[in-house]
Amino acid sequence: MLSHTYVLVIKMTNITLSIPNNIHQEMKHFSEVRWSEVARKAIIEKIEILRLADKLAEKSKLSEKDIEQFSKKIKSFATKRFLA
Repeated sequence: MLSHTYVLVIKMTNITLSIPNNIHQEMKHFSEVRWSEVARKAIIEKIEILRLADKLAEKSKLSEKDIEQFSKKIKSFATKRFLA
């Protein structure tokens, strides 16, 4: 019987993240959570969203002015919805 083992090596870079002291205390309270993994997943998700936004922007026929007006409307709606 032949057996093959493959090892995938992924080089990782470290980053330093600054957070408020009160958040750090909360994180310490939930010490079982792998916070670096939470941050890594959030960064990957944000990158995916930005890539999608770039693809959509490439195909868009909107002008800068159109985008600015649309952005203001979205921010206004979000403010009313979440702060009201």
